Amino acid sequence: MNTSAESAAFRFDYRPAAIRYGAGEIAHLGAELAACGVERALVVAGTTTGTTPAVIDPVTDGAGGRSADVFAETTSEKRLDTALAGAERYEALDADGVVALGGGSSLDVARAIRALVAHDERDAAVASFAETGALPVPDDLPPFVVVPTTLAGADLSLVGGLMATPANGHVDEAVAGGVSAPALMPDAAVYDPDLVATTPSDVLRASAMNGFDKGVESLYARTATPVTDGTAARGLRVLRESLPTLGGDDPAYGAAVRGTILVQYGIARPDATTLALIHAFGHGLTTHSAVQQGAAHAIVAPHVLDSLFERGDCRRDLLADALAVPSDADPAAGVVEAVTAVRDGLDLPTRLRDLDDVAEADLPAIAATTAADDLTENVPAGIDVSDDALTAVLRAAW
Repeated sequence: MNTSAESAAFRFDYRPAAIRYGAGEIAHLGAELAACGVERALVVAGTTTGTTPAVIDPVTDGAGGRSADVFAETTSEKRLDTALAGAERYEALDADGVVALGGGSSLDVARAIRALVAHDERDAAVASFAETGALPVPDDLPPFVVVPTTLAGADLSLVGGLMATPANGHVDEAVAGGVSAPALMPDAAVYDPDLVATTPSDVLRASAMNGFDKGVESLYARTATPVTDGTAARGLRVLRESLPTLGGDDPAYGAAVRGTILVQYGIARPDATTLALIHAFGHGLTTHSAVQQGAAHAIVAPHVLDSLFERGDCRRDLLADALAVPSDADPAAGVVEAVTAVRDGLDLPTRLRDLDDVAEADLPAIAATTAADDLTENVPAGIDVSDDALTAVLRAAW
């Protein structure tokens, strides 16, 4: 879909979660579970998030007796064996719904748990993942409520990452893949800035760059629509003002959460996504390095945009307006400067050479992985996304 002209036809098929936002709104988690028909929810959380009283207590209290137990086992690796253990816990508890608490890792593992508990032939599903990298998703999934504690924008999504290694005992060689289906969209999402405020500052700031870039990409992707233009543009304005406060004395948690809701609204749809080259680079870098996704974005985003604007219009005027670039400034340069300012305000890494496990000799391999990523299909038409072109972007970021 080409939306370079305002009169271009478009199709917007989006079925989001019910959204509840506000400080203290986690107290109404039970109401959302009741609306989904859930009596015994398994709360899926990280090893830290799920055991920290300031985070988990408001969630279990807010569930109002509709929480069966807490499965505090997820990690940043998003392991298949963790999802399998979660599915076994779900069945042992006779649970009837899932609550995902935390960042993208917990939300992705929770999506895999939902798929696994719905399978009659779980071993066959695991074998399919080992062969294809895609975990099959049945139609009849248990209800799902997400409670995000970061700003990565992984909540209003119908995809999730998953990793398996031979050490897990389920595959013969490492498999990086995931789950994807319209049914994986949550039934409800509860956004409470008070819970987000419990997340360590360094983790929160890195996640914020990931979420911010979702708004940037929603405006230049070839799959953009007028609906996502509106939500992403408004969200970017809110985030540009609020994100740099996260490292200061008076963090604007509420505004940051609202902006994150807006920039991800409509980006993950059954027939399209607006994630594009920045996220593809994020996948390429995290495949070859232990760097966190948001930190990877922070390093490459200005250079990706600079490269895009050299090769095409890429809706620079719309981006410049969303990022409040002065009208008398060059829009392309102004957008790159605004994104850089957000990155620097979050005190995130700026150069690939500063990553401990990335060498300059690795750049062509990272570029090749990035070029093979499906998200490059969303880059505007006519933009070179070959290995050589992407290696040049990485060298600029080196």
